[in-house]
Amino acid sequence: MKNTRYSLIISVIVITLFSFSSCESDLNVEPNDAQSELDFLNNPDNAVQLVNGVYNKLLDYNMYSFSWIGVTSITSDDADKGSSPGDTGSDKNKLDNLDFQSNLISFNDTWNGRFDGVYRANNALYYLNQLDIDSALKTRLIGETKFLRALFYFDLVRCFGGVPLVTEKIDINDIETVNNVVYKRKTKQETYHQIELDLLDAIDKLPVQNSPDNVGRATKGAAQAMLAKAYLYQEKWQEAFDMSGNVISSGQYSLMLNYADVWKEIGENKSESIFEVQATLGKGIRDYTNVQGPRGTPDLGWGFNTPSLTLANSYEVGDIRKTAAIMFVPSVLWDGFVAPVTWNNPRYNYKAYQSSISESWNGDKGETAKNLRVLKYSDILLIRAEAAFKLGNVSEAINKINLIRNRVGLPIRTSLTLQQLYNERRWEMAMEHDRWFDIVRTGQAQAAMAADGKTFTIGINELFPIPQDQIIQSGNRLSQNPGY
Repeated sequence: MKNTRYSLIISVIVITLFSFSSCESDLNVEPNDAQSELDFLNNPDNAVQLVNGVYNKLLDYNMYSFSWIGVTSITSDDADKGSSPGDTGSDKNKLDNLDFQSNLISFNDTWNGRFDGVYRANNALYYLNQLDIDSALKTRLIGETKFLRALFYFDLVRCFGGVPLVTEKIDINDIETVNNVVYKRKTKQETYHQIELDLLDAIDKLPVQNSPDNVGRATKGAAQAMLAKAYLYQEKWQEAFDMSGNVISSGQYSLMLNYADVWKEIGENKSESIFEVQATLGKGIRDYTNVQGPRGTPDLGWGFNTPSLTLANSYEVGDIRKTAAIMFVPSVLWDGFVAPVTWNNPRYNYKAYQSSISESWNGDKGETAKNLRVLKYSDILLIRAEAAFKLGNVSEAINKINLIRNRVGLPIRTSLTLQQLYNERRWEMAMEHDRWFDIVRTGQAQAAMAADGKTFTIGINELFPIPQDQIIQSGNRLSQNPGY
């Protein structure tokens, strides 16, 4: 059983709470008529649960499930649609073929999920700033909420470029504010600037390490890691180098000895983990593993997001990361289960595999007890290496790459090219929802997708289209991305 539980929701008027503790039962609490909202939230337990409502958004279907898997992985050269030929997955066949259309449900889910998270974060901050509770607790909760808001916006800016920046509690009946804020896109640079502001404030407010009963909540290291990644995407090489160095020098994190263990239950919240979405029995991440579970006989899932032959063929001989990321059919899995030839596809995402034999399992509820790794120490080593290389500090880049290669038993490098560095990132982070963004930001997308038999159009496909539903709802105030 995990130590942390995310609670459900905050709204403008009424706060409905679920327990963040290990209790399985739901706790629905509403302020009574004699209490004001602030009186109710000035109870420290209720203030914590207010922020839990922001964390809980990470578990929703429109956050890290089918649509996110589609736009971040099936689009890339790491993966194919999978499943069966006749099952389109609503629009996953189009994503697989880079046929990006503004009416696809995956883009709308990605937009709605993250802006719902922003909405929750803004409401939480509105109340937190007024509370008269222990100052240390209040400071920490504000830091956690700003980290989460930055995470939501980081996903949005990578997908769509500049988006509306909503950083305060909005009265949805204030039409002028809605039109001028909610329906007004900011630039990519302005969006990243807001992410930086939130993360810098979170770094100042968050603890270096959580107490045992707060495992899974954001820490200073999580905010530093996210900021290092935001700097990387903006090619702020010195800032990315320095911030990733802060994470490394903190001594809080280290590589696990066995690469394959990182994504198993035994690897959750261990030394390599910087931030994970905390799944639970009965209140877990909706359909994340179910979407990617092997399809056929026996049926373990929907069978989507299958590792591509291009990915499988890209690894160096002897790289154990290949068989840790890719479940080959037939084979005997790590828990002793035999992957049979009666499954539909020759490969599945091993990192998404949840063992019904050796791990906590919750049957057919569509929710998984498996945590989702969002920020890992190996990612920070790669960020440090790439920033160092770009700054001309090749020896530092080689040092960090060799830490990663040594873990998987590969020969150390005595020299390093940029392409070798990019390859190392692909192999280390395979099937972890970064590949599409990596090939776009590094200028590899057209060549990488051509090698996978697909056409990436420069000047258009770097961004996804703004969902048509959002443009309609805005009364055409939201502008569309070029080419769509």
